[in-house]
Amino acid sequence: MDIPVIRNILEANDRISEQIRNMLLQMKILSLNLMSSPGSGKTTLLERTLTDLKEEFTMAVIEGDVMTSNDARRVAATGAQAIQINTDGGCHLDSSMVLQACNQLNLDTTDILFVENVGNLVCPAEFEVGEDYKITILSVAEGDDKPEKYPLMFAESEVMILNKIDLLPYVDFSLERATRFAKQLNNNIKVFPLSARTGEGMDPWYDWLRKEVIAKKNK
Repeated sequence: MDIPVIRNILEANDRISEQIRNMLLQMKILSLNLMSSPGSGKTTLLERTLTDLKEEFTMAVIEGDVMTSNDARRVAATGAQAIQINTDGGCHLDSSMVLQACNQLNLDTTDILFVENVGNLVCPAEFEVGEDYKITILSVAEGDDKPEKYPLMFAESEVMILNKIDLLPYVDFSLERATRFAKQLNNNIKVFPLSARTGEGMDPWYDWLRKEVIAKKNK
């Protein structure tokens, strides 16, 4: 008896992701996939980054949420180009959604494309969306064991941002422990402790972005 085999749904996603990646490579656009649990401060991080670096770079944002366009409006208020994707219950963005959004943006002069994924520490790590790098944001309010509990997210990420360090005096969170767990999964992961609300610790993050934009322009 022949047994039908269902092809891996990631195959189709990966093909479109590669199409996006090649397109952005030709345009010399740095693409970053921002992932985290809900409430980690992804949008606040974007607002401050877009505001502080707007004189240096042209930036665009693809916002992913289950519902509403609240975050896209916050991002657009900085002057950056923004487009909203609502998944209507879906737990992540996929490459077909991101490709449609790219086609609605004017990316001709863009230096950095941020994709703010749906808040979730599991599914987004499994779906490529044409990014150069995955960035995981972990707030200190969530607990320093998250890299150990959700290993794929941190193993796949180039950068771990430890956000809301202004709350460290009020929560039980060890920067050293969270960093150790993440580096056990990915020894090359870069760690930036910062507060997107107060601005503390943002400069190393900005320096990394500058370096990566230059590297992309020189490819």
